[in-house]
Amino acid sequence: MFALRVESLRRIRVPLVLAACLYLLALGLVLWAGDQWADMQAQGEARRAAQITADTRTSLLVSELQKYRLLPVVLAEQPEVAEALATNDSGARQHLDRKLETIATQLGHSIVYVLDRNGRTIAASNWRLPTSFVGQNYSFRPYFDRAMMSGSDEFFGLGTVSRQPGLFLSRRVGTGAGGGVIVVKFVFDTVERGWGPPPRIVYVTGADGVVLLTNLPSWRFATIRPLPADQAAEMRHVRQYGDVLPRLLPLRVKPLDMVDVGRVTYATASVEAPVAGWRLTALEPFAPIRAAHLATARLVMMATALGLLVPFGFWLRARNRAELATTVREMLEAEVAARTAELEATQTRFREAREALAHANRLGSIGQITAAVAHEINQPVAAIRTLSDNGAALLDLGDAATTRANLVTISGLTKRIGTITAELRAYARRGTGAPQPVALDDAIDGTLLLVGHMLRHAGLALDRGPPTGLFVFADPVRLEQIFVNLVHNAIEALAGVSAPRMVLQIDTTDDLVSIILADNGGGICETVRETLFAPFTTSKPAGLGLGLGIARDIAREFGGELQVAEPAAEWNTRFLLTLRRA
Repeated sequence: MFALRVESLRRIRVPLVLAACLYLLALGLVLWAGDQWADMQAQGEARRAAQITADTRTSLLVSELQKYRLLPVVLAEQPEVAEALATNDSGARQHLDRKLETIATQLGHSIVYVLDRNGRTIAASNWRLPTSFVGQNYSFRPYFDRAMMSGSDEFFGLGTVSRQPGLFLSRRVGTGAGGGVIVVKFVFDTVERGWGPPPRIVYVTGADGVVLLTNLPSWRFATIRPLPADQAAEMRHVRQYGDVLPRLLPLRVKPLDMVDVGRVTYATASVEAPVAGWRLTALEPFAPIRAAHLATARLVMMATALGLLVPFGFWLRARNRAELATTVREMLEAEVAARTAELEATQTRFREAREALAHANRLGSIGQITAAVAHEINQPVAAIRTLSDNGAALLDLGDAATTRANLVTISGLTKRIGTITAELRAYARRGTGAPQPVALDDAIDGTLLLVGHMLRHAGLALDRGPPTGLFVFADPVRLEQIFVNLVHNAIEALAGVSAPRMVLQIDTTDDLVSIILADNGGGICETVRETLFAPFTTSKPAGLGLGLGIARDIAREFGGELQVAEPAAEWNTRFLLTLRRA
């Protein structure tokens, strides 16, 4: 009896043990599969997050750097730079010091300086500081040699005086004894702060693998790979990173775009940066993302384990997976949307800043011209109203002939209004920019249509002479912009003159048409005449000093020129516009 009971217990225990073993084996397989799934999902999400970070941070770097790349080109054209290089005049160089200081203050986080042909600094924006570059010799710097040879260069390094790293943008100015190099040092403090603090790590490496920019200060000037001996010697010679050679970062590359930094694992994404040889790399911490996916996997595994015992577990697992997947997707979509909006806003601000200067002159004059055009339209509108009111009375009287004459007059007045408004729309429209044959008389007529009221209000008349029948190469809208600018300046110059006069004189050769706009105002003083076309030069209290510079640039785009002519007879101010004859 006892033996039968033992055998019965054995028969019952064996299936239970076998079932328990099978259950534990199945549970172990579920746990292993869940961990593998969590790792794969976490790695994919981490790589996507790293790629988004790399793209957005690169866009921020591009937008900031683009503003500074144009500065050496603009400064190289300034007469003060050429004068300071060509002479040893201390006054000219001090004047250039102050101008560079003003430019650097407006830009922020930058230093601007000028080197002579021997590499010695003759002017700098930091001339007031103890760390002034004035008098320092930078002929050993690669950006000086390469700019003198090829015209321009971009070089990243540590400042030998300021001990502050930055990108040196250099451009050659002039040739021979009066030649030199203009340098803009762009410091990336604002860019690095915009990248945000760790644990997400962002860094930029040069072609040599040295970390140039990063939001982790301890990584700056470290290297991601060993440096060859000759390359290390060259870095020490030019003092690119100071007196200390870059140390090797403790990076251990793993498969699937993963990397270990010490005991911390990151997902990586790398894109080209806006400087030759540079690459921006984003490291996304893997542990938080893996923990989130592992938590999801554990919930799924618990549901699966329960599902092996209770059918309800299958439903619970599906619900939890759906909720977690939705949450993760919404968080990722929100992050992508936020970063996309940030990038679009940055690009929009950059485009607006780039286009603002080109439209400043035209937009500044639209308001005054609109007021004048409104007055021009009021008179025919009033006449139309009077003739319309009389029409009913004339019809009652049966005077069809007078009524018909009034209608003809009304038609002419509406055509006049259409001509005025069409000219205003054309002036407000952006020009095509491509020079084409333009009737000079039409351009003058359009200008007088826009500024006619301002002339009459000032008690002036433009003596233009008879029609010329000439054609010139220009853009009709932008040619009118030149005339409007010159006439408007003349009106302001003639304010308060007892017998004001303004004349338009036209002369021709086989290839050119010369147009002189002269007035008998007070003239232009010698100090202003020398820099009259330079940006921000004006004698008007409320002027920006942009109008004449923009007008001359437009004339040059047409293949012509705008300059100040010498006074003649009673004409104290004379502007000469030369255009190619069509």
